[in-house]
Amino acid sequence: MFEDSDQVRALLKGSRTVRIVVEKSKYLILIAVASTLIASAAAFLWGGIKTVKVLISIVTSIGTDYTAAIALVELMDTFLIATVLFIFAMGMYELFIGSISLPEWLVIRNLHDLKVKLSSVVILVMGIIFLEHLVEWKDPQGTLFFGIGVTVVSAALIAFGYFGGKND
Repeated sequence: MFEDSDQVRALLKGSRTVRIVVEKSKYLILIAVASTLIASAAAFLWGGIKTVKVLISIVTSIGTDYTAAIALVELMDTFLIATVLFIFAMGMYELFIGSISLPEWLVIRNLHDLKVKLSSVVILVMGIIFLEHLVEWKDPQGTLFFGIGVTVVSAALIAFGYFGGKND
């Protein structure tokens, strides 16, 4: 197949180059990490601005504005979305680049860990959105169906978290 050792050396050199390129390509994940960290910071800032606006509304209305309760619930939603982005960025960094100092509950060992942690926060966000619908109470039947939908999706995510990692 190969007529001389020069061809073999050239092939091996090319193989090493490909290996090095593939190994270094893991750093492409830094684009996702940096982007989601920036998005997370923007969402936290957005939540901070919304908090100030809600507090001003509560103080100026002297507690008579009942929509403030909905606004406070929406604040939790904003901060949870920011948290999801943060957890995703930290998890992707840990999976592809290297370990970082995080609380034990946030340590990501594999892709399943990341998906379970994100699923947990998604369930919280859905619960908060359902709570917003419940507080507004415009359409009882729609709220019921929405609650059933949230329950089914939450159950599926919980089952995925429980059964999905059994083979790892």
